[in-house]
Amino acid sequence: MSDQASNPTPLRTGIPASGLDLRCVGAHPDYWYPVAWSDELKRGRALGRRFAGQPVVLYRGGSGQVFALEDRCAHRQVPLHLGVVCGDELKCHYHGWTYDGDGQCVDVPYLGKERLPNGVRSYPAREIDGLIFIFPGDPVLAENRLPGPLGSSQRKDYKTRRLNREVACHYTFMHENLFDMNHQFMHRKQMGSIRARCIGRQHGEHWAQVEYTFSRTEGKPSVGERVIVDLIRKRKQPAKHFSDHMRIRTDYPSQSLRVWVGRDIDASQDPVLDVWLCYTPLDGEQRSNRTFGYLSVKKPPIPGLIHAVWPFVVWFTDNIFREDQDIVEYEQRAHDAQGADWNNEIFPAIRDLRDVLARSGRPMSRGGADRT
Repeated sequence: MSDQASNPTPLRTGIPASGLDLRCVGAHPDYWYPVAWSDELKRGRALGRRFAGQPVVLYRGGSGQVFALEDRCAHRQVPLHLGVVCGDELKCHYHGWTYDGDGQCVDVPYLGKERLPNGVRSYPAREIDGLIFIFPGDPVLAENRLPGPLGSSQRKDYKTRRLNREVACHYTFMHENLFDMNHQFMHRKQMGSIRARCIGRQHGEHWAQVEYTFSRTEGKPSVGERVIVDLIRKRKQPAKHFSDHMRIRTDYPSQSLRVWVGRDIDASQDPVLDVWLCYTPLDGEQRSNRTFGYLSVKKPPIPGLIHAVWPFVVWFTDNIFREDQDIVEYEQRAHDAQGADWNNEIFPAIRDLRDVLARSGRPMSRGGADRT
């Protein structure tokens, strides 16, 4: 009797065998999420953004401070980002109702200040390393959960590019894709044949980490790959037998990827590649996200060399990100077609990560609302 006959696959009733549909776990609001780049928001201007289906207006007051409010006027529910910034207040485009940075309605021109209605919700907002973050959850928790530095993005000894794209998939697909270096086969046109070997994994309540080393089985490295790693690798070390050390870590809700040249290197030393990423859900069902990030490459000793070869880095990383985006969007479409998460995951590191994401997020109903 065949294995298939003796161990029949359960009928797909819409419930995965694990009992958990990770794609119905929403991003937990009690964390900071990036919603815009600082230079997108000029002084005296407003900008409309979304977090998990909720409209948010950002505006930069006359003082230069950034404020974040619900992007719906309390009067007729029209978007406040259409309005006018006056000092540190925002005036609705429709009837001129005016809100301060705390969301309080401070003026209705045709009623006077003695008859003010209720205001709108406000969100803690903070600028960190060139990104504007909001805290969609309990504001009491905001100060103690501020993110630290965003990778090496602000260091002068690194050259950094922004990572910024809208991806049509649930944010958990993004975490899993980066965490699992076993998918290097998909990037074979960009990198040749690379074999990843997991050399360690750890996890806690709200974090998970995996480490890899690599070997090349076929082909040659692309120009972009050479720029990022080979300029710092010792010349005597054959490219086919390199033993670089990669560490990928999810510290909910963000992720980082770091690469050191040489597997046994002290990880307290500077990595040659340092990537920071965060995936902000956009729609109510969280089937799309805006990926914000920084990719930072350690400058080689030769002055100016990194600037000369930088176009190759951009070309290489854009191709990698495009392939990753395509595949996670295919995963989302499969989930939508099957009506549930039927991923048959066997890699222990990804199983660790999925447990972290399930614990850290907030389950949603099928309609996209939080389950309370």
